[in-house]
Parts: sequence; structure tokens; C-alpha cells
Amino acid sequence: MKVAQETELQGYADLHADRLIEILRDLVRLPSVNNAPVGNEWACQQYVASFLRNIGWNAVQYLPTDAPGILEHPMYWRGREYEKRPNVAAVRKGSGGGRSLILSGHVDTVPVGEGDWKYPPFAAEREGNRIYGRGAVDMKCGVATNLFVAEALAETGVRLAGDLTIETVVDEEFGGVNGTLAGRLMGYTADAAVISEPSFLRICAAQRGGRTVDILFRAPNGGILSGESAGVAEQLRIFLGEVGRLEKARLEGVRVHPMYAHLANPVPVTIARIHTAAWGTSEPPNTPTICRVQLFWQAMPGETVEAIDREFLAWFDGMVNAHPEAFQVKPELEYPIRWLPGSAIDPREPIVRELSDAAVSTLGTTPLVQGIEGPCDMYVFHEFGIPAVLWGARGANLHQADEYVEIDSIVDAAKALLTFIPRWCGEGVKP
Repeated sequence: MKVAQETELQGYADLHADRLIEILRDLVRLPSVNNAPVGNEWACQQYVASFLRNIGWNAVQYLPTDAPGILEHPMYWRGREYEKRPNVAAVRKGSGGGRSLILSGHVDTVPVGEGDWKYPPFAAEREGNRIYGRGAVDMKCGVATNLFVAEALAETGVRLAGDLTIETVVDEEFGGVNGTLAGRLMGYTADAAVISEPSFLRICAAQRGGRTVDILFRAPNGGILSGESAGVAEQLRIFLGEVGRLEKARLEGVRVHPMYAHLANPVPVTIARIHTAAWGTSEPPNTPTICRVQLFWQAMPGETVEAIDREFLAWFDGMVNAHPEAFQVKPELEYPIRWLPGSAIDPREPIVRELSDAAVSTLGTTPLVQGIEGPCDMYVFHEFGIPAVLWGARGANLHQADEYVEIDSIVDAAKALLTFIPRWCGEGVKP
């Protein structure tokens, strides 16, 4: 792309930074919570579709279940409901001869939760360099960036040789990814994709995998005065003491992917939830007979679910069998969400090198090329042979109270994309 045109686009981003923040705040103020198996993305997707149509893009809305063959596809996760939960996709056709690109993002967020919010979760309050709200960083900042980029290209009259697709998908949280799968089955493919997750201005060419299991501990109990049983407390004590052994075995046995070599613990094991009974006087005082625990552990690209489950079950069964007096009732296991595999592309892929070059020329620093710290929907693109990376802003408190995104990083992410896209797609012939 001509230097003058790059300069014009950078100037546009600086001059219209408040417009980018306005789009983000609009999106945050539209709750789009995923309460799997249902979700509330409708209003947010109507905003996206209207925005794109208003700048001359032909935005298409479709339900994930409209995608040909999705219900029979091996990657489809059953049990989700999609009434009034459309994906949005729009393609800006190039003049020909260039490479195609997808800018993708999910509009659903996790619930508000029971955390103590200082800033109202859907007010999109601005304080200093931050915008607060549920989804501000995960990942409505990325969706806002993509919409702003589309508007900037339209306003400046930049023509592309290759096709540019912008999509927003539903149901990414809680291991959904059916929305992302639907986009590929609907035929929205390209030579590469940038998913605008909050990568903290790194180019993330890998994602970790994740496995979640719910464990139900049961124990007999003759009552608080019986003196015969500690309920599930002893089972829980043993379990908590053994989790570290599972994590140690993972660390010693796993082959660490190069994009995670910088982490002290590339395969963490996390206890996500522990629950026995309601707190307070709504329940009689007693030793608990039931305890639910949710365990979540992460995996490297290349690990299979069969190997992951085999390792876990060997550890779990070994623990239970070693303490028969405590585990008189065998704990029950349930996998509440899909297995999310780790995935990676070669850092020498053109999408990685050329996005890095664009970031350097725009921002003056070389972005790190690393793996993102958690699972996401990028692996779906990789499964369909589309080289994809994550690129997006900085923030904090993802999935927690007072989630926020840093404003300057959103502008930086947008400016890098505005340099990269015309370089990647090629400069088209103006009519």
C-alpha cells in the first residue's frame, strides 16, 4: 500500500478515536450474556448488522443451526439453544487478485456474577484510560475495533483487491464455538483470519486446550450427633491434597509448545468451584453429605482428549482406590462442556509475519508472538485450514467484577489493523 494511504488511515484513527470508544460503549450497554444453553445476544447482533448496513456492507444474519450439515458435524456441541441468537457476517468484495481475510469476534459475554462491582456492569463508564463493563475487554473491544476498521475503510475510500469479511458470532463462552463452526460451514472462509480477542497487543498464534469436569462426592451421614461420619469433608480433604500431584504429573510429562515456553506453569490445574449446601439458616446445621467440585485443567497444542482423560482417570481412580474407607460411595464424574483442544500455527506463517510488520511500522515496537493463556474458538479456523491469529487490546478482570479495557490499546490495535488489511488484501482498483 502507498505510504500516503497508510498515513491517511493512521490519521483517521487518531482523529476519530472517540468514535471507536463510542462504538465500544454502545456495545457494552447492550447486555449479551451467555447463560448456556441459552443466550441474550439478539440486541447486540442487531446493532452490528445495522452498523454494517449503514456503511454500505450487505450484512447477513443466520442462526448457527441454519448452517448446512452442522447438526451432524463431529465438532457440533449438542444441547445449546439458538432461538433469536443469530450470527452476523458481511463480505466486502475485492476488485480481484488479492488475498482474502476474515475479522472475527464473539458478542456473547459471561454473566455478571456475584462479584462486588464498583462500576455498573452495563454502563460502560469511562475513567481515565479505561472503559469498564461486562464484555469491555472480552471481547466487545475487539468487535468495536472491527466495526471501526470497516467504517474507516469506507470513509477513506480505500479499495481492496481481496475480499474482507467481518463476522460476529454467538455462543463462544462456556465452550460454545458452535457459532464459529457455523460460520465456516456457511462458506465464510478466507486465506487467513484475525480474531480480535484481547491478546494484549501480542500476536497469539496458539491457544491452550481446556478440560472441565464436575465431580460429585457423596458420603453417608447419620446426623450431626451420630459421630459416625465426617460426611464428605474427608473426601474433599484428600482430593485437595492430591490435586497438586496431578498438576506435578502434568508438568513433568507434557511436551511444552514453544509458544508457551515463557510460562512457569504452561498446564495449570485449577479448582473452579466447590459447593456443599446453602450458607446460613436456610439449611440445618450438619456435616455435608454431598459436595460438588469443578476441576479445570489446560493442555498444550497437540494433546488429545483421549490422552487427557486417560491421565486424569488414572490419577482419580488411584486416589479413590487408595482411600476406600473415605470413598465408600464412588464419586460421579460429568463433563459439562466440550473438550477444547489446543491449537497452533507456525509462527513463520505469512499472517504472523505480515501482521507483525504492520504493527512495527504503526506502533514502533515488535509485538510478542506467543500463545494465548486460555482456550477459545481459534482452533475451529485451524481445523478448517485457515491460518488464524488473535490480535487485540489490553485490559483486566476478564470474567470478574469491574472488567475493563485500556483505551489507548484499542486505538493501537485498530491502527495496526488499518495498516495490515490493505497490505494483506492488496490495493484494489478504484472504480
